[in-house]
Amino acid sequence: MGTMRCEEKFFEIYHRAPDGTAFVPYRICPIGAHSDHNLGKITGFAIDKGIHLVYRPKQNGVIEITSLQFPKRAQWHILEVGGKTGDWADYLRGATWALEKKHVLSVGLCGVIEGSLPIGGLSSSAAVILAFLSALCKVNGISLSARELIDTAFDAEKNYVGVNVGTLDQSCEVLGKKNHLLYLDCADNSFELIPTNPTMKPYQIAIFFSGLEHSLLGSKYNMRVDELRSGIYAIRAFAGMEYGKFKETNARDLPFEVYEQYKSKLPVPWMRRCEHWFTEFKRVQAGAEAWRNGDLETFGRLSFESGWSSIHNWESGAPEQIKLYEIMTETDGIYGGRFSGAGFKGCCLALINPNKAQYIAENVERRYLDAFPEMKGKYSFCLCETENGLANRKG
Repeated sequence: MGTMRCEEKFFEIYHRAPDGTAFVPYRICPIGAHSDHNLGKITGFAIDKGIHLVYRPKQNGVIEITSLQFPKRAQWHILEVGGKTGDWADYLRGATWALEKKHVLSVGLCGVIEGSLPIGGLSSSAAVILAFLSALCKVNGISLSARELIDTAFDAEKNYVGVNVGTLDQSCEVLGKKNHLLYLDCADNSFELIPTNPTMKPYQIAIFFSGLEHSLLGSKYNMRVDELRSGIYAIRAFAGMEYGKFKETNARDLPFEVYEQYKSKLPVPWMRRCEHWFTEFKRVQAGAEAWRNGDLETFGRLSFESGWSSIHNWESGAPEQIKLYEIMTETDGIYGGRFSGAGFKGCCLALINPNKAQYIAENVERRYLDAFPEMKGKYSFCLCETENGLANRKG
């Protein structure tokens, strides 16, 4: 791999080589979007691009982190994390805070962090948290199980940073395995790694970066989750079922038949959010079966349908992402795909025929920049392979 930019930067700042390197892959979720926060099921892959962190321990307990993507170095003490400051390092402060609740921390670290793709749509926030967590555990001699890694990273993002996430991102990045589809049930965290069927046609993962820049917290993400819960809560009332606290209401606990019976009584936005959740649940189950059977066409079609539902039922996606999605559906050689992440910046992912990669790259770029000429120089394209997640990596 050669020297990474983060290693060079580390040497420039500290005049010595780093001690350790942490790598956490980004993830893609072809089917199963906007459902983990209500205990749905998801499918995902870890990919061979991600977050690198190079570091050395600091015995005085100070944490000092520089990012190649964001300005200004962040600093705090492991025992005095304090509150959020609204910058990129909040994710790492959150990780320190979450780990410190359950483990004694005595050693800090200095490090430089780098993302290997434009940040956005690939759950870079979860990858950043996990890379930092694995480094902080290492210098403090703490060994976390895969489940503990996922839970700690989730706690950091949800309860410290304040994003209403589920565990999709962390799970894919920790549990993912090369040439396997992760099929995860968010209700009990049970999962299966389904190997790529030997009869399956070859595929590559293509990622199209829209060039958009905006933040997840600023989007209507949290509101969508509340609208879904409102719909479920109302249906429980219509059906004469028990209902407890609003925040503990989950789509997963409502039988599909009951939803079907009462959905027409809901305000339209609430019904759409529920419709997305329930249809996505069925798509994931069908998708896992298709993957098991080596049926890439069906899996791809379900991913396209997932993207359609995200646009029309969940009503997410900026005009640029929606346009990219539409171009993908009309491009020969793309089996399926959807947009991903209203996070830092949005992208679209697709499963494609490797023999048509060049044609796909050129066609999508030309059509997208025709529609959004201002994205020239910001739009980019990347080909990826599946990769092992944190728990399946050696060393």
